Parts: sequence; C-alpha cells; structure tokens
Amino acid sequence: MMRGLRDNIRIYLQPAFVICVLVLAAAGAGMSFTMKKLGVVLRKEPLPLKKSLELLDEGDLSPYRVVPPKRKIENAEVVQALGTQDYIQWVLEDTGQDASSPVKTFLLFITYYPLPDRVPHVPEECWTGGGYQRLGSEDVTLNIAGSAGFHATVPAKYLVFGPKASNLWQSNVRIPNVYFFKVNGEYAGGREDARLALNKNLFGRHSYFSKVELVFNTGAVPPTKEEAVAAGQKLLAVVLPILEKKHWPDWESGNVSR
Repeated sequence: MMRGLRDNIRIYLQPAFVICVLVLAAAGAGMSFTMKKLGVVLRKEPLPLKKSLELLDEGDLSPYRVVPPKRKIENAEVVQALGTQDYIQWVLEDTGQDASSPVKTFLLFITYYPLPDRVPHVPEECWTGGGYQRLGSEDVTLNIAGSAGFHATVPAKYLVFGPKASNLWQSNVRIPNVYFFKVNGEYAGGREDARLALNKNLFGRHSYFSKVELVFNTGAVPPTKEEAVAAGQKLLAVVLPILEKKHWPDWESGNVSR
C-alpha cells in the first residue's frame, strides 16, 4: 500500500507534470491579466432595483386586483434555493373577465437578481422537481402595447405541466405557464438566452436579471395556449411599463464601465 502511495506521489513530482501545472497556472493568470487590460470586468457589482418589487403599487394594476393574502415563501431553505429575497408572488384577478373564464385569476411570480452568477429556477426544473411532468413546450412572442406609447416585443416560453402519477381525478390536470427574462436591459425567452445575455456583458460593471412568470393553475378549467398568451399580453401591457419605469434598473445609466 505504501509503495503504491509513493508511486502515485512520484507521478505528481515528475518534471513534465510540474511544468504542465505551472504553464496552466501562468496561462490562467496571464489570461486574467489580459482581460483586465482589455477592460473586461470579471467581478460585477450589485445593481439594485429602483424600488423593491414588494412596493409595486396595486392601484396601478387596473383592471387587475390582487387576491389576498399576498403569498410569501415561509420556508427558509426554499428562499435560499430561490437565490433572492427580491420577489413577488401574487394571485391576480382580471375584473374584466367573466367568472367562468379560465384566465379570470392566475399567479404572477416576479423575481430579481441584482448580482447573478447563474440563472436558476426556470419552471422546467421547478415543476418537474415538484412532482409534475412537462407535457408541452413552445417558444412564443408576446406583443405588448401599453399605456403612454409603450411597446415591446417579448420572446417567451409557453409550457404545460401535469401530474406524473395521474389517477382518475388528476388525469385531466393541466397547468399552463408563460415566462421570460429581462436581462441587462433586454428581453430573453429562456434560460440559455438569458445566459448568453449575461455572458456578452464583458465590459459593464454590473449584471442583473429578472424573471416574470404567469401560472394558470387557479381555475377549474385550464386556458388554451391562445387564451394564456392573450391573457399574458393583456397583463403585461399594464405591468411592464410599471416595472420598466419604477422598478427595474436604468441599464444604460447604471452600467458605466469606467
């Protein structure tokens, strides 16, 4: 056993191995030095919200109202896994819809990460980790026309989840979900696009992202894709101008690289 240990140690003391390690270390240090000389910011600084998401004014949401109570995550481990304290999880009611409408009420879940180093908690992972299976996935485009001339074209994901172990009373359960990101001043339709947006920000002092998610799981009958997308566009015409003006950072002025 001791002989085998000595042989293993000799391998790591071989000149070729030592030279390899030194070259790699020097290359890493040299690359880091070169990137800094080029102006690449390796360590980002936090970019806070203009105003906490919790302070989003319910009075600005008409024709929607918040169905009490406002949901807070009580489990500390879940909050830690979420990776942020900046979030809202509200059930909204569209007062302009009939009581029987499948988009009468739904969940609005917004999270914000002022110093992101990853893109966690996409619905694809959260729902499947919670005992559901993904039944459908599709890229969609949300065309938003809000107040005061606000316009945005937002790439998004449309997903449908259902129970993994279906039985007679669960077999028809369907949970549509629409989500997207706002990353460093631009919209991204999924986690990979969000990561690309973060990674291309080489020279900025800051990076951030926010996820906006709509979950249609409060009604007896789930909406169709067309109904969910239309409901999302209608809500976002109200919410996005508020987020852009009062909550999300001003990216251009908040990301000066020098």
